[in-house]
Amino acid sequence: MSMQPSGPGEIPAETVRVARAAFRKGSLAIRVRDELGSLFTDEEFADLFPVRGKPAWSPGRLALVLVLQFVEGLTDRQAAEAVRARIDFKYALGLELDDPGFDFSVLSEFRDRLVEADAGRRVLDGILVAAREKNLLVTDGKARTDSTHVLSSARQLNWLELVAETLRSALNALAQAAPDWLMSVAEPDWFRHYATRAEDSRFPKARAKRDEVGLRIGRDGMRLLEAVFAPGAPHQLRALDEVEILRQVWVQHFHLVEGEVMRRDPKDRPPGATRLVTPYDTEPRGSLNRDTMWDGYKVHLTETCDNDAPNLITNVATTEATVPDSVMSGPVHEGLAARHCLPGEHWVDAGYPTAGQVVAARRDHGIALHGPMAANTAASADGPFGQDVFTIDWDGEQVTCPNGTTSTQWHHRHSQQGLPVIRVRFSPADCRACPHLRDCVNSPKAERRELNLRHRDEHEVVQAARAEQRTDTWKDRYKIRAGVEGTISQGVQRCGLRRSRYRGLAKTSLHHRLTGAAINLARIDAHLTGTARARTRTSHFAALCPAELTLDGAKRARINQQRPTPPGPFVHGP
Repeated sequence: MSMQPSGPGEIPAETVRVARAAFRKGSLAIRVRDELGSLFTDEEFADLFPVRGKPAWSPGRLALVLVLQFVEGLTDRQAAEAVRARIDFKYALGLELDDPGFDFSVLSEFRDRLVEADAGRRVLDGILVAAREKNLLVTDGKARTDSTHVLSSARQLNWLELVAETLRSALNALAQAAPDWLMSVAEPDWFRHYATRAEDSRFPKARAKRDEVGLRIGRDGMRLLEAVFAPGAPHQLRALDEVEILRQVWVQHFHLVEGEVMRRDPKDRPPGATRLVTPYDTEPRGSLNRDTMWDGYKVHLTETCDNDAPNLITNVATTEATVPDSVMSGPVHEGLAARHCLPGEHWVDAGYPTAGQVVAARRDHGIALHGPMAANTAASADGPFGQDVFTIDWDGEQVTCPNGTTSTQWHHRHSQQGLPVIRVRFSPADCRACPHLRDCVNSPKAERRELNLRHRDEHEVVQAARAEQRTDTWKDRYKIRAGVEGTISQGVQRCGLRRSRYRGLAKTSLHHRLTGAAINLARIDAHLTGTARARTRTSHFAALCPAELTLDGAKRARINQQRPTPPGPFVHGP
């Protein structure tokens, strides 16, 4: 398909007349068009289409359809039907009343084009630009960020299901690519064990028998791999994606011990960041956050939080599930800077701020990053000889202990995590003579005190932050961060934020950007209609709870996040 760009144009007069008559109080789609105008133009997406070919449906209108689809939770078929049959959709899109719309498959094709060009951000950016032009977006004040888990579109598998489905998937691919060859190598039992989905099998309940089944699957998979990589096998079979996935899963979970296929011990398996969790999507990863275990991804939402304008989502970042929050402040700030949405203050939870992140936010973007700094977990951090009671002479590169002894060594090193630190050591001769040596050191055999310090700018930031966070004033200001929990809840309930609709990280990222765009439209509409923001729901019984027993906001937020996610669509293999 080719695309010949056209301007947004005016709404046909007949469409306006009928829409005004049918929607006397208006609707979200009508109000958005009246207030924000045409959110997207064809020129913004011109690079997604070839110059020649069959004319394509307007990509600017398709982008708006995708957002309205997420606003109302529609399937592709329902969204295409809404364009064809709903007057308010025709009004928002500027279509004639008799416009037949498009086939529902066009939406899937358009999403593929957005993913290939990483153009999903243009949809979110288009709404933010329109909101800024109408003074509905305030970005230089405060913003807040939080993350939540996202389940893969593929059903979560236990270990037996994983290895059985991986082998079955490879057998199906080989049966299609080289049926005669597979018939010559397949064993009779394979048809009984792998002809149907693993979930249809009745695996034994006893641990010993389940282990036997797992080893049998491991041996069968190893025989198949040996056959595929044998000199006489067709070379094209090795290039099949399903065969490569089978090889990776078997390397991760099995190994040969004296010629026998054995399951790897947990300590011998690869880390979660590289371990496959399903044969039908190679990008989700397994992760754990407190009591929540999931296979999939993680999404970070950043929103404005000023009272004079609607709270709009200004950045959406989707990552693998194993990426920690502590490395995401930088990418979030870069995303905000790219769309000119940097705040003055950025409020986050305890997972985000580190000394380096706080310093970098102030240095690179002029942002005050606020969040609970982790306490010093060193064994000697507390007590009369904790690190805070030592006096540091940064210019002289010396440290003085509470008893007046001065350090003798000052070296620049790296921590176990690869971070730059300063390692300070005192003289054993000085420390052995000190009557407080055993109270000062961790080990019963240590003969001197050692300190690991951050670099000066980071050290001073941490000290100042920890002191400030102990004040009631800071604790009261920090309450503003809790509001982002409501945004996550809105995304979950309105757009299925915690269950990916699509396979792969790129498409899941598009899902989340469309979710952010949809929430922004819904909030702009609520602002235009004067709809008050919903209050946190509290049951009648919970309202009677005495003040000393009331859950603090952070704990309540954790409980809400740990509530089970409603089941979503499952994705299976063929």
